Amino acid sequence: MTNGDAGSDSDSDADELPPGPDGLPVLGNTHQYIKQPMGFFDELAAYGDVVHCEFPRIDAVAVFHPDYIGDVLLGQGTYERWNFDELKELLDYEIAPRGLTFTRGEEWKRQRHFLQPMFGLDRLKGFSSAMVAATEEMVAEWDDGEEIVINEEFSRLTLSILTNSLFDFDLGKHQQVITEAADELQAMADMSGLGAVEMLLPSWVPTHRNRRYTQAMDAFDATVDTLIQERRAHPDQYDDLLTMMLEKEDDHDYTMTDEEIHDHLITFLIAGHETTAMALTFTWLLLATNPDERSRLETEATTVLDGPPTAEDLPDLTVTERVAKEAMRLYPPAGLLFREAVEETELGGYRIQEGTKILLPQFTVHTDDRWFDDPEQFRPERFRADRSDQRPDFAYFPFGGGPHQCIGMHFAMMELKHILPIIARRVELDLLSSPQPDVNMELTLQPSDDVRMRVHKR
Repeated sequence: MTNGDAGSDSDSDADELPPGPDGLPVLGNTHQYIKQPMGFFDELAAYGDVVHCEFPRIDAVAVFHPDYIGDVLLGQGTYERWNFDELKELLDYEIAPRGLTFTRGEEWKRQRHFLQPMFGLDRLKGFSSAMVAATEEMVAEWDDGEEIVINEEFSRLTLSILTNSLFDFDLGKHQQVITEAADELQAMADMSGLGAVEMLLPSWVPTHRNRRYTQAMDAFDATVDTLIQERRAHPDQYDDLLTMMLEKEDDHDYTMTDEEIHDHLITFLIAGHETTAMALTFTWLLLATNPDERSRLETEATTVLDGPPTAEDLPDLTVTERVAKEAMRLYPPAGLLFREAVEETELGGYRIQEGTKILLPQFTVHTDDRWFDDPEQFRPERFRADRSDQRPDFAYFPFGGGPHQCIGMHFAMMELKHILPIIARRVELDLLSSPQPDVNMELTLQPSDDVRMRVHKR
């Protein structure tokens, strides 16, 4: 996929609005998006690197050039994360509004400053044993010759790791409640086909999807409240993220409200496990169809490591890191980032009006042949240091960038570099599903059908 040249609009009058496809009255480009959400952005890219599109009550610009993506992600004060206020008003529901994902401005800065120490590299090293134990337990439960659904297996695994490391509680009876809430959130964000029609109906309309969503989220809210109450009753027994949120006061005398704590728990429990689960799913899908790359991973796992990886081993797992990064290039877990212009500005030679929503489609930019040779091919060697330095900074941004870069980025990469070698040492996974599955753009990128594999124990 090749866009127009980034510099083609550099001499444009900044009063000019970006080009884009024609839309329908009221609906704008909604019908084109619903037809094929990911393909829609390929169509937009044909208009250039800064492209206008419209949806009901939403004026948007999609950005395809790394330089302009950097302008947006680094442009604090000009761009903020879009918190979907227009959709909240239209649909009459919201998810964790006081969580780190949707707060803005000074409120977000206070929260980020408060939470950041929990995700420091020194603290993360202490989670290594939990990652190893959960992964080895999962692999031990697989029988030789068994057929497994890897997206489900990895979802359970990453949720277990998250709850045991960041929140120090046994998943146990809570697993089904959290998993069902995650599934319903994914479904609510599905804008393809009939899902888009249902999504545009307010939450009080008693559709099957709305009822499922309400039931799942009510149960999840109750579970989160129970966890908070239990932790308050036994504060001295724990040293984890939840305890820190309940008790800590930072150096600016800031403490979290119960509403913030509740919404942070929801944010981390849902987003913190599902993104990594999808990264693992698509990584093994790609490895199953690229035996040479799988062999390189297996060789590293058996020669660099004497057993399960430790935190100290991770810098030496260069093949593992490249495999994970390349998988996230082709299948970035988030898929699409959202920002909003909070003042009138200029981007790529075009005028961007205040309130314009900015769409940053990772899955399109990551497969642009201006930055990646044979972009549809799985080639981990792209991420050798000498080759990565040749690309613009934001040609690859699976964790976002700038002040709002994913707070769990190092945690996620640490998970991937523990889990991949353990599986590579212990089993071989043969693909039973389609090697090129359809992908749904939901809360995270999801395979439209389960990814099934056959286990062969080593």
